[in-house]
Amino acid sequence: MAQLRQEYDRFVENDTEVVVVGPDDADGFRTYWAEHELPFIGLPDPKHSVLKLYGQEIKLFKFGRMPAQVVVAKDGIARFVHYGHSMSDIPSNDEILASLGVESGA
Repeated sequence: MAQLRQEYDRFVENDTEVVVVGPDDADGFRTYWAEHELPFIGLPDPKHSVLKLYGQEIKLFKFGRMPAQVVVAKDGIARFVHYGHSMSDIPSNDEILASLGVESGA
């Protein structure tokens, strides 16, 4: 989430909303979001409903949910999908935004 937070303005400038889905309940999300002053939307998914819809893996020996990034365009079509194999396997913001036709910020 740190990388999304660092360049959140780039997403907003490109008419893109960031939604983070996690396994905590609503109270857990509210507390975490308040403590870290996160600018994007947090969606609690304690029953793993969204996780199952998008095929995100849970690996208990690797600290739970593996990272997954899904870009859903305004037309409802998933334009980019990345399933991480470890907690550090996360695509760059440039790669994510490129899936929507945004040029590199470098």
